[in-house]
Amino acid sequence: MDRKEQILELIAQGYRSVKALAQHFGVSLMTIYRDVRELEKQGRIVRKHGELLLKEEAGEVPEEGVPTCAYCTKPIEKRLEFVYRLKKGRQVRACCAHCGLLLYKNLRQEDIESCMTWDFINCKPISCFSAWYVVGSSAIPCCTPSAIAFALKEDAEKFAKGFGGAVLNFEEAVEMVEKLMRRGSAVKLEL
Repeated sequence: MDRKEQILELIAQGYRSVKALAQHFGVSLMTIYRDVRELEKQGRIVRKHGELLLKEEAGEVPEEGVPTCAYCTKPIEKRLEFVYRLKKGRQVRACCAHCGLLLYKNLRQEDIESCMTWDFINCKPISCFSAWYVVGSSAIPCCTPSAIAFALKEDAEKFAKGFGGAVLNFEEAVEMVEKLMRRGSAVKLEL
């Protein structure tokens, strides 16, 4: 396998900088920059703010250079992003927990290796599957009905006391957001 193919595999595994790739291969930064430029010209990777992304990870990139949600096509804001890592290094990105939860059943569960989002309070990365969600609150940071992720159930409960909504685990949140989005059916959210 040539170095460019190896670079693609390494980017999928989380090597996101030219420096990390140069260290891995034991070559100069210029050598890796040449390979990266060639991969960019071929449309296989995207370089954004110094970070290397596979083309499919970057999603649709409009003129502003911001990837868009795989569900609703809104531009993705990093602090609300919901990312499924799939087999073969693929990723599916959503703009927020609302769209990320709706995407879950559209993906083949056996292909999902992990899922990551950001805690709404401290902006630290958390597993989507162990997060707690406040669904249906009056706070709407992105799509409606809102779904907001928290690392700790206690934080989600405190947030729900102030802004309303139901505190749910991942599976419950998927079901509730789907239920709230069903066309033509009014759903009463019981707290």
